[in-house]
Amino acid sequence: QVQLVESGGGLVQPGGSLRLSCAASGFTFSAYTMSWYRQAPGKERELVAAITRAGASLNYADSVKGRFSISRDNAKSTVSLQMNSLKPEDTAVYYCKARGAYIYWGQGTQVTVSS
Repeated sequence: QVQLVESGGGLVQPGGSLRLSCAASGFTFSAYTMSWYRQAPGKERELVAAITRAGASLNYADSVKGRFSISRDNAKSTVSLQMNSLKPEDTAVYYCKARGAYIYWGQGTQVTVSS
């Protein structure tokens, strides 16, 4: 069965860093474009970053450019999001998404940036 399991979320102070990971199983990971989305309370889900099947980053939200970096390891079926210089406005539930023949979503991991 298809699974996308995010991990690495938590509480961090402004200016701190977190690394999110998403472990995929049940489908051909290397055939899917992977991306990270986030959804803050009362707001719509938004794209944070996306990466091609071969590992080239596609795009980043303007709000995270220069601070976040997406990467993938096709051998391990994982996609990661390195988040640096975190701000309170980065607080959200972060979701992993796979897009290819089908679309799959993870269950999300909470990131809270607060002092």
